[in-house]
Amino acid sequence: MERHQISLYLVAIVVGGFSGWLTPAAAKPFELSITPVLGALLFATFLGIPFSKIGQAVRDGRFITTVMVLNFLIVPIIVFGLSRFVAHDQALLIGVMMVLLTPCIDYVIVFSGLAGGSSERLLAAAPLLMLTQMLLLPLYLLIFIGPHLVSAIEPGPFIEALVLLVIIPLVAAALTQRWACRALAARHLMAFMQGLMVPLMMLTLAIVVGSQIVGVGQELRSLLAVIPIYIAYLIVMVPTGMLAARIARLDVGSTTAVVFSGATRNSLVVLPLALALPEPLALVALVVVTQTLIELVGMVTYVKALPRLISTQHTTSYI
Repeated sequence: MERHQISLYLVAIVVGGFSGWLTPAAAKPFELSITPVLGALLFATFLGIPFSKIGQAVRDGRFITTVMVLNFLIVPIIVFGLSRFVAHDQALLIGVMMVLLTPCIDYVIVFSGLAGGSSERLLAAAPLLMLTQMLLLPLYLLIFIGPHLVSAIEPGPFIEALVLLVIIPLVAAALTQRWACRALAARHLMAFMQGLMVPLMMLTLAIVVGSQIVGVGQELRSLLAVIPIYIAYLIVMVPTGMLAARIARLDVGSTTAVVFSGATRNSLVVLPLALALPEPLALVALVVVTQTLIELVGMVTYVKALPRLISTQHTTSYI
């Protein structure tokens, strides 16, 4: 199943899209199920994090520093520049900012691994990336969008998402790993959840697309404005990530992981925040979903093209 996961994810998107389009009444149940399904997915993801080795990973200073600088210093500058093309529309601007300022911590590990990236380093960095983005996102929105628009965004959903989607799954995963050191049942649970990773990702993608597909169709004209921004972001982040990794003198696997970390965004975690926004900003959720669709196509291209590009860069750098 893992060997064909990219194809399976695309199938899940198509099935979810058709289900939501043909049965509009299913949108609400799909939407209500996003948070619990996503929580289960993140619990399974966090179970794969070697918590006992996080200290060692954090001490991997060059990789961690590169990933953090790229995502929280360089990316915000790029996003600010790209977002100027939709600065005239509040909903489009907030949606682009919310999704592009938050680095992915789940399926980035899968795609990076498929391209030969150091998935174990991304796994170890995942909690740090998640907690940092939840702390910095409100600050970025305040700086880039301004206090007038930010005042329309209630902090409650952000705190709720942090607790439900990060803290609870993270603590549960850490406790399960500790329990597994002395209990066979916990080891079986970990193996079972790891086996569910691909089905859970498929289910998450299907219900996310199914819950929003009708809205995407109704607002297609407005959403067309953000598609070039998302494509441009994926293109720009390849040389940007490669340059950052080269400056840090990272190896091929780490360079691949850095590029994927900078390019993939946390749309599935941001979506519950977007859905909690007030009615005048309802389009924000559709802007986030549109990014998910564009990014998954981009990830297929990344998996095929990046190994060759990065190997060529490293080969020429040593000539």
